[in-house]
Amino acid sequence: MKQLSCLSSAQLSNWLMEASQEAKKGKLADYIPLLQRTDSSLLFICVVTKNNIFLTQGDSKITFSLMSIIKPFLLLYLLSELGDNFIFTKVGSEHSNYPFNSLDQLQLDQGFPRNPMINSGALTLASLLPGKDSHTRLNNLQEWLNKQSNANLFLDKLMLKSVESLPNLRNQSIIDNLTQRKHLKEPEITLDTYNKICCLSATIIDLAKLGLLLVNSPNISSKNVSIVTEIMTTCGLYEASENFAKKIGFPSKSGVSGAILSIVPKEGAIACYSPPLDEQGNSLGGLYMLQKIANYLN
Repeated sequence: MKQLSCLSSAQLSNWLMEASQEAKKGKLADYIPLLQRTDSSLLFICVVTKNNIFLTQGDSKITFSLMSIIKPFLLLYLLSELGDNFIFTKVGSEHSNYPFNSLDQLQLDQGFPRNPMINSGALTLASLLPGKDSHTRLNNLQEWLNKQSNANLFLDKLMLKSVESLPNLRNQSIIDNLTQRKHLKEPEITLDTYNKICCLSATIIDLAKLGLLLVNSPNISSKNVSIVTEIMTTCGLYEASENFAKKIGFPSKSGVSGAILSIVPKEGAIACYSPPLDEQGNSLGGLYMLQKIANYLN
């Protein structure tokens, strides 16, 4: 098997040209106004090795919201703060065949969130962040991630305003169900916190740096890394997770902004950004790039 460090700029450039054609088959997220106005032709990638060697193609200065990519790092932070025994009394770790924002899955599971990568699980975890209000909870997570990764995550206030302009009725229904079943308290603060952390934004290089936390970070417990990457493998791409795991095998997490992050265990991380999405809400251009890289490495 080839190493991630063997990749060249020329290879990435050629694959990006092909990926741009694949991306044309997708659609922009339509339930957040600002995402609807994103330039659908944007496409860039950053590959970083465990030795902190970065290989970037595309505009490395453009920023984008992490959206659901924050979920594995929310889990990582809370594992470090509260421990896995406690966390998994609040949320499960099983795959779901339902969409990421499904209320049906939560009802079938009698109000117990199936895993941390779908909205019910992430909302539950957001309720566990330390702090008396959503601003403090956001800051605690943001500062920890920036310190551990040397990234520069920031709250995109325009994106947050756009998210809040069209209240997410599915998330509200999930919050109501979790509250009724006493799985969380302070529903308003929890939803506000969740919206804020999903609007944490980064460059493609910052996202790759976050990925290294799950590869080569002396301050992160290997046990916690294993927990997070295993859940990313089985749950990170929602209904597409099982098929992706068989075809490509990298622990991955996507976001409806068009970002996607993959971990190459013991090797490094791959961060992609291409806004057009498939039916499951995953970046078509990003998935194409990951497939090409996986084929090359194998």
